[in-house]
Amino acid sequence: MVDISQETEEQTDQRLRRVIALAELVVHDGVWCFQESPISNPPALSEQTLAVVRDEDSWSALARLDQEPAEPLERFGVFSFHFPPGIDNSGFVGWLATHLKRRLGTGVFVVCGSNRARGGIYDHWGCPHSLLPEVVAVVRQLSAP
Repeated sequence: MVDISQETEEQTDQRLRRVIALAELVVHDGVWCFQESPISNPPALSEQTLAVVRDEDSWSALARLDQEPAEPLERFGVFSFHFPPGIDNSGFVGWLATHLKRRLGTGVFVVCGSNRARGGIYDHWGCPHSLLPEVVAVVRQLSAP
């Protein structure tokens, strides 16, 4: 469920600091990339695939990079959050993305999914692979009491 909150910026910051402290953070091993394929040829799913999305022309699979590709690809580090059930995490993506941009200068991408057995919405976050340790350090700092 998407919550609607009427609060000040300070109240939002306090609420989302509680949210990040309660969320389960997983830092995924390896280097990740987007692998594209034509719309007529959907990607095969495997344990190395985190997400698949498409537009009108092509499929894009976020997958672990196991071998050097023929063409250069952007390399990402990936981490994820599962949120406890019943917690208002509205605004979380924008809040954390803004912190990371201000602190480290980096943009991010986010792919969301849902697993009701683990609280509902979860997020996979991607950042430049070279910055993953610094990004995780900022996340841990924001989740500290």
